[in-house]
Amino acid sequence: MSLRVRVIAADSMGVRSIATFVELCGVAIGIDLGASIAPRRFSLPPHPLELKRLEQSLDNARKYIIESDIIVVTHYHYDHYMRDEPELYYGKTVLAKDIKRDINRSQAIRGYRFIVKGGVRDKAKLEYADSREFVFERVRVRFSPPVWHGEEGTKLGKVLMVSLECEEGKIVFASDVQGPPTREAIEWLSREAKDADVIIISGPPSYLAGYKVSLDAVRRGVEGLEEVIVRAAPRVIIVDHHFLRDIRYVELKAEIESRLSRRGLQPRIITAAEYMGKPIEPLEALRKKLWKEEG
Repeated sequence: MSLRVRVIAADSMGVRSIATFVELCGVAIGIDLGASIAPRRFSLPPHPLELKRLEQSLDNARKYIIESDIIVVTHYHYDHYMRDEPELYYGKTVLAKDIKRDINRSQAIRGYRFIVKGGVRDKAKLEYADSREFVFERVRVRFSPPVWHGEEGTKLGKVLMVSLECEEGKIVFASDVQGPPTREAIEWLSREAKDADVIIISGPPSYLAGYKVSLDAVRRGVEGLEEVIVRAAPRVIIVDHHFLRDIRYVELKAEIESRLSRRGLQPRIITAAEYMGKPIEPLEALRKKLWKEEG
């Protein structure tokens, strides 16, 4: 069996998520299997189409948790794990962000509710994964140190990145690094994603630029993404999640590709939806349009 990567939910597929399922060398690994939607965007509530897509995405997350031998939880934001259904994780090998070290208060509380109060610590095979390496059969699973969820010092806390590799291939997953803009994340990704078959990365949150995120942080996130692509040269680059919440993502992606082209590179930068052969449907970014069409 060769490397198989499926993104089962993502912002380009209608929900806040970057849920991924990987099969390599006989091991099934689910990463950040969860989904959510923004309670308000453009001062509007979720459109019924978003609510329907969320229900479908959560059903898929449940399915792939059941199918997974190993489940990775890179951090404790609600779109990255099934917070209200810890029983789905019972009996599984769970590699998760440490809830006591290098973590902000909000994530620590959420992690405690899920890991301890939810019974995952006692009823799953739990390992805290920060900066660690594991081997399952022939698959090497290597985690980054905790890195910032975007710009340094953000109140959103920190996340883990992970690489999966065996003789069938290599995938690197970098959820919520938002570019990345920080040197630590850029260096780890540039090294780990070298010649990877697939890298899945959360792009810069340009939709928040000058509002909740500084313009400089977004600029540095774009520059960090470009540096990782130049240095690592992965075969497929999936840029999604926060990046797809900006209705102008097509223009932004074209600008990145143009700059890389001037450096002699022609990278294949795609959304999760494109990778999966699905239509691009960033429903949150389209919320105003959807409600207008509703009449």
